[in-house]
Amino acid sequence: MDRLLNDLYRFEDTCHVYVIRSGEAAVLVDFGSGDVLDHLQVIGVSRVTAVLMTHHHRDQAQGLARAVAARIPIWVPHTEQDLFRAVDAHWQARPIFNNYNMRQDRFSLLEPIPPAGTLKDYEQREFGGRRFTVVPTPGHTTGSITLLAEVGGARVAFSGDLIAAPGQVWSMAATQWSYNGAEGVAASIPSLLDLKAHAPDLLLPSHGDPIDAPGPAIDLLVERFWELLQLRGENPRLFALHERPYEAITPHLLRHRASVANTYVLLSEWRAALLIDFGYDFVTGEATGADRASRRPWLHTLPALKAQFGVERVAVVVPTHFHDDHVAGINLLRQVEGRGLGGGVLRGRAGEPGALRPALPVVRSDPG
Repeated sequence: MDRLLNDLYRFEDTCHVYVIRSGEAAVLVDFGSGDVLDHLQVIGVSRVTAVLMTHHHRDQAQGLARAVAARIPIWVPHTEQDLFRAVDAHWQARPIFNNYNMRQDRFSLLEPIPPAGTLKDYEQREFGGRRFTVVPTPGHTTGSITLLAEVGGARVAFSGDLIAAPGQVWSMAATQWSYNGAEGVAASIPSLLDLKAHAPDLLLPSHGDPIDAPGPAIDLLVERFWELLQLRGENPRLFALHERPYEAITPHLLRHRASVANTYVLLSEWRAALLIDFGYDFVTGEATGADRASRRPWLHTLPALKAQFGVERVAVVVPTHFHDDHVAGINLLRQVEGRGLGGGVLRGRAGEPGALRPALPVVRSDPG
């Protein structure tokens, strides 16, 4: 058990298991084989109040049956919940011949486990007396998340396998989501840029040493990933779309340039916006498959919309029809934007507050 900061420890297993202590209780980030439960007493921990998973891969999760037997609540990424609670159905449906699906969902659990709940993108939850922010960071898997928390006086990012070391990842193979695509590489770049924008003091990867200079480490990996995409001739507009995802058609009408199906934005004079459709917000290449984990919406361009066009809130979304490329992100947008979304009239007040990354109510998830 390696002490990293006050009340923060690392246990080396099939992946790194991070232990955040609060008195005699602890929260674990990822679980590995479960051997960590046999070593907690050396740091004075007698009970675990939650296990938080960054993604579904077996090196992170193979021992979760021990947590279930010990009645420890397990929280999993919302997009990947089926690869925990219903993984038996996944194995029955997964093609084994004439297969063009290169996603590493064959590195899933062999038996299902029942999660206590899911970690939804952009939300904040309290575990063990600490607030964790869920940051969507697809790349290593389609549904991967990073968990941000204040521990030992530092802003810590538990980043799963998004990054392993400056300029390096744990598995390049995991970034191939289709027969000959580098979709995970393209997704990793905006994920890394989003994570950098949160300004963590310390990155704690699932494999690799702690990274105490996150900015340069992320920049080097983004540079190398971008060079790879250029060599492959893929996603040539990625940075242009990242920097300016919306273009003005008229002073009050925008077109979303980076979405699968066109999304249009009608701007009011009161800094509110009406969206016409909202499907998959920032396209980096579609993952093979049609399961929940292969169809993940996110809100990558929302900060740019607000910063570049003075939008303080999204008030209304009007879908033109039900196809997922037009509606997939609406529920997530409603959850993050909160009250005001879904009304029939576009209204707003000058001076109404609006953060670039809206804060959500904190949900207390355990008694610890």
